[in-house]
Amino acid sequence: MKPDRHTAMITLITEVRKEFPFSLPEAQICAGKCVGCPKKLLELADTELSYWEVRLENNEQPLLGEITRLGKLCKNIRRGLVRNELI
Repeated sequence: MKPDRHTAMITLITEVRKEFPFSLPEAQICAGKCVGCPKKLLELADTELSYWEVRLENNEQPLLGEITRLGKLCKNIRRGLVRNELI
């Protein structure tokens, strides 16, 4: 059985929060390789995830397109973090 849209978005946010290195200090994020500013990528991801967390707390239902868009954004950010050797 497929999850509903609310559950799917919560699952996506949870997985991204676990995988992305949000807790790393800025000195470690900006050290070494810098391809596409990993600090700004993490800020973008955190902003989008926080936005959706607030909307979900207010019992708003995301559309399937919004879930897909967030998933694609996080996939692209992950690719940038891999290039910078943070994941």
